[in-house]
Amino acid sequence: MARKEIQLIIKMNHLAEFMVCIMSGAGSQLALFLFGCYVVALGVHTEEPRVAQHSEAEHYVAAVYEHQSIFTPSPLALVGRKQALDLMNQNLDIYEQQVMTAAQKGVQIIVFPEDGIHGFNFTRTSVYPFLDFMPSPQLVRWNPCLEPHRFNDTEVLQRLSCMAIKGNMFLVANLGTKQPCHNNDPGCPHDGRYQFNTNVVFSNNGTLVDRYRKHNLYFEAAFDTPLKVDHIIFDTPFAGKFGIFTCFDILFFDPAIRLLRDSEVKHVVYPTAWMNQLPLLAAIQIQRAFAIAFGINLLAANIHHPSLGMTGSGIHSPRKSFWHHDMENATGHLIIAQVARNPLGLIGPENATGKMNPSRSKFLEILAGDPYCEKDAQEVHCDGATKWNMNTPPVFHSEMMYDNFTLVPVWGKEGYLRVCANGLCCYLLYQRPTLSKELYALGVFDGLHTVHGTYYVQVCALVKCGGLGFNTCGQEITEATGIFEFHLWGNFSTSYIFPLLLTSGMSLETPDQLGWENDYSFLSKSGLSSGLVTAALYGRLYERD
Repeated sequence: MARKEIQLIIKMNHLAEFMVCIMSGAGSQLALFLFGCYVVALGVHTEEPRVAQHSEAEHYVAAVYEHQSIFTPSPLALVGRKQALDLMNQNLDIYEQQVMTAAQKGVQIIVFPEDGIHGFNFTRTSVYPFLDFMPSPQLVRWNPCLEPHRFNDTEVLQRLSCMAIKGNMFLVANLGTKQPCHNNDPGCPHDGRYQFNTNVVFSNNGTLVDRYRKHNLYFEAAFDTPLKVDHIIFDTPFAGKFGIFTCFDILFFDPAIRLLRDSEVKHVVYPTAWMNQLPLLAAIQIQRAFAIAFGINLLAANIHHPSLGMTGSGIHSPRKSFWHHDMENATGHLIIAQVARNPLGLIGPENATGKMNPSRSKFLEILAGDPYCEKDAQEVHCDGATKWNMNTPPVFHSEMMYDNFTLVPVWGKEGYLRVCANGLCCYLLYQRPTLSKELYALGVFDGLHTVHGTYYVQVCALVKCGGLGFNTCGQEITEATGIFEFHLWGNFSTSYIFPLLLTSGMSLETPDQLGWENDYSFLSKSGLSSGLVTAALYGRLYERD
């Protein structure tokens, strides 16, 4: 694209912004109506089908694109830069189409997935032709679209920069980058260059705002871990501060948790290439849990390859989500949603002391050690309360997420259960309107997870089992019919707890109440819209990794 054309587009974008400001008052209700129709037309799942009407200043419009990437057929083969660019430009052509579609809907920021441009499964050598040179945005102010000849090997950055200008929006994408180094650098690899899995952020005028280099690599031999963790926060005129990290980073303290210690960071952009693993770590499951746990908006773009178990993107806030999960169709998917500038959190004192009902009263009595309640290893019996099943269910073990969980079956229409492992005890108070011909179990794990990554977790989980045998508890399932009203809680030794609530058909639901009561972390839910697949409190003890 010629430089004069780009400059003309920039001027037209400024004029369009002025016109939008003039029209925003009278047309806001119509715009919101049309926006709501558009979300339905996209086939996006949402917990709230109607978009609330608020002033534009309180919201911004965001998009994430789940991309069906065009991959090189032989990632181990050595190719030239031209051949690599030919392949990457096919993906970039699709990106540009999505940017222009999003621009028509007033999108102000768009996020693309990890590995979406170049692919994966490379060696360090075979990925090299796919890498762009990456100057440090902290040292160099640069607009790749308007200054294309300033640095060599920056063709991908140039195209992304021009897209941001054409769409008049902030743009977040992921690519491979290279940075030369010298022998006097003690961390310099033997081939004289660093190679990074990199997210880039462009402003709506095409300027390179910042870059984040992935810290927690997931079996990525082609890339280096930065010697120092990038803690990247960038500012926007429409929503303030955004944090940024990539895929596997979401499970670790650095950079994800440390970023959110900045109380002004209310939004996170999150490119990912996530392989779903049920019952606890499906992509949309952990995305939503992260948004709820920290009271932030998470803009998550996953790559789309159902044959590899890779799908699940969303625009998540603590109280609602727009998400996409599709294991049937091999096509990309664009999600557009209106997002609150200041998300309303779900965790807080108002939730812990909210509306009282008989189930909650019973829950609080148990926690308080009510003198009228007699507790044993598995049950509680309260004078004047419903008589619980007197038979103590058997304790058994089963593999879940490659970890050895300790479980008890959840039998009957109502009950109170406890199961413990190491120092963690998990409790479940439940009622079921009707019984289904399915086996559910309450499980606990307190230990070091060592498969596909090493990290310490504490988990309390109510799960539907794959069959009727105890050994099927922990298997991956997506459909269920069992309806529960429940309180789930545990004596966690960490404050970093992610609430997971997944129902039949890979649907997300919001907890009714969530928080801490008498030093126990708890999650409560009634009125499920479909059968329960997983309800869990997923705790991370970062210091024990």
